Amino acid sequence: MKQNKLFRTIDLFLLKMAKKFPFIISNKKFIELDYKCMMGKKINLDNPKTFNEKLQWLKLYDQKDVYTKMVDKYEAKKYVASIIGEEYIIPTIELYNSFDEIDFEKLPNEFVIKCTHDSGGLSICKDKRNFDIQGAKKNINIHLKRNYYSEHREWPYKNIKPRIIVEKYMEDRETKELRDYKFFCFNGKVEIFKIDFDRFIKHRANYFDRNQKLLKFGERVCPPDFNRKLAMPYNLDKMIEFAEKLSKNIPFVRIDFYEMNKKIYFGELTLCPAAGIGKFEPEEWDKKLGDMLDISNVK
Repeated sequence: MKQNKLFRTIDLFLLKMAKKFPFIISNKKFIELDYKCMMGKKINLDNPKTFNEKLQWLKLYDQKDVYTKMVDKYEAKKYVASIIGEEYIIPTIELYNSFDEIDFEKLPNEFVIKCTHDSGGLSICKDKRNFDIQGAKKNINIHLKRNYYSEHREWPYKNIKPRIIVEKYMEDRETKELRDYKFFCFNGKVEIFKIDFDRFIKHRANYFDRNQKLLKFGERVCPPDFNRKLAMPYNLDKMIEFAEKLSKNIPFVRIDFYEMNKKIYFGELTLCPAAGIGKFEPEEWDKKLGDMLDISNVK
């Protein structure tokens, strides 16, 4: 037991150093170490079977330039608009290289500030008179310095230039929130989707198959509530159609849409949910989702 604890301490130290100094170990060695530390077991990259194993394999062997555009929050809008249309894109107010460039006098009363290159770099303003500009600046500047690629070696983020995007604030009149619907696309086909809810109260998420059947599994970090009755999006069929257009010729991508006042808006494209270290409960669903993902044709 003490020996195992010692080995884990050493592994965690090596992982910390590898994140700080990405050049000290190869991507393959990093992924093996990261997976072992985060999932508590070794990864099989020679013959991956589970969803998370296959996502890690794709990080190494499916590196297309277009993926960088797809995960850049500014460039992704242009990419998606070219496929499904500009009317499904949340309007961009302005793009900046630094927080100090933002002229708040010219912004509307409500807006959203995001970093283009990571997850979590976000500040929401619902009333400019009471907006904590200094708090937003501190948050955004922390995220601008974040090397998202080095954290889990997600290749598409390696060459994104960190910038700031200011978007129109969006809210559904009925729910008073921005509810998103996440479509898991395997080899160009939507197999399941997820609905997140009560995000700012007690974040939960339920999974469904494409026929709206509730699936009895969830994620450890954001557990399901099987007793919660969730209304399906008004435009579910259209969302599935768009998701399959956007995921054509891609082994796996999660495509998020919002629905506000019965209209669809694009959210984001995610090639590696939870960085490929997301834990499912029950654990057997990692293998079930892995069975849906065919990587045999990746070149």
